[in-house]
Amino acid sequence: MESMNMRMVKAVMIIVVLGVLSELGSCKVVQFIFGDSLSDVGNNRKLQKSLATANLPWYGIDFGNGMPNGRFCNGRTVADIIGDHIGVPRPPAFLDPTLNEEMILENGVNFASGGGGILNETGSYFIQKFCLYKQIELFKGTQELIRRKIGATKAAKFFEESNYVVALGSNDFINNYLQPVMGDSWKYTDSTFIDYLMETLESQLKLLHSLGARKLVVFGLGPMGCIPLQRVLSSSGGCQVRTNNLALSFNKASGKLVSDLSKSLPNATYQFGDAYDVVADVIANPNKYGFNNSDSPCCSFGSIRPALTCVPLSTLCADRSSYVFWDEYHPSDRANEMIAKEIIRKLGFLYTNSTSVGSPSPSPVEAPARTTPEAPAKAPREAPAPKSTNTVPAKAPTKATHEAPAEAPSSDD
Repeated sequence: MESMNMRMVKAVMIIVVLGVLSELGSCKVVQFIFGDSLSDVGNNRKLQKSLATANLPWYGIDFGNGMPNGRFCNGRTVADIIGDHIGVPRPPAFLDPTLNEEMILENGVNFASGGGGILNETGSYFIQKFCLYKQIELFKGTQELIRRKIGATKAAKFFEESNYVVALGSNDFINNYLQPVMGDSWKYTDSTFIDYLMETLESQLKLLHSLGARKLVVFGLGPMGCIPLQRVLSSSGGCQVRTNNLALSFNKASGKLVSDLSKSLPNATYQFGDAYDVVADVIANPNKYGFNNSDSPCCSFGSIRPALTCVPLSTLCADRSSYVFWDEYHPSDRANEMIAKEIIRKLGFLYTNSTSVGSPSPSPVEAPARTTPEAPAKAPREAPAPKSTNTVPAKAPTKATHEAPAEAPSSDD
């Protein structure tokens, strides 16, 4: 028979092993997303004065219950799809009223805001939106919440092990520099405006690094001169060459910036996700990729163009999976999937959360098909957003370096 001492030693070893496994199991990687309407999952719908919202049908028709959820799309965002692929949960919007410390630790936070840009002045005519500096302020407040919850040392580890996405820039052109009513349009030339953007973005990325961001991806711009809004405003109906060239210049400069920062900042792994070429090819050769339309929106207000937004009276295309663009600005769910797959391919993303703690994303389900009398809609298969069991109302940070608002804030300009 085993001696009492031997049994006690084995018992202690089992307890230690279980403790280690428990600690390992709790090390879940989450993501923090900074972006514009291409990544917004509901922040702007809580900004009561914002003119950039996706609150009405038919937004969200192919996501979850088919109702508007704040995404400027019929389905998922690129960040949704990439996160699902690497096994991280979809982070809730910062202004989600149920957001609390437990949800942040389990899922991260999405700070993206429709109409937002790298520059504070971008999109000012939308009245309310979060520019990137404002989003970083809100992130600081979030960090203060987590430090109070788990302590400074564990909080620092949590934020350094998290993933970060920065996906802005198109509004800085389309809703700022290319608008004659905006001051930047006459203050800068094409090249000096790119320089201005890079100087600002460099400061912002360094600030994020100082706050713990070690694994970060910056998304490049697509051929924004080919979005339906730009086409309909051109005399020929074709892509706007100058706008596309600005996107290419932005990608070249920001790609170099990200590479340089990854080399110079301590322990930084910064990557640049560029899907310009594949999106341009999809637009130029839609049939090659299974689309049949790449120049007009699936959701449109009859012959009235540009309609700017999708509304309940809009007419839907017969097959939403065959359109590259959902509305005048934003890609469809299927186009977002192609963009995400290209970024995944180029950056070699691997599955992150190898533990069984938490579900990265529910299995895809058939979204409810909703139609207009003019055009029966065919819904692609879609994955609903994960649900949290935490329902305690969020508390607003009160003593962070930059206070984060609890209610719908005013404009960040």
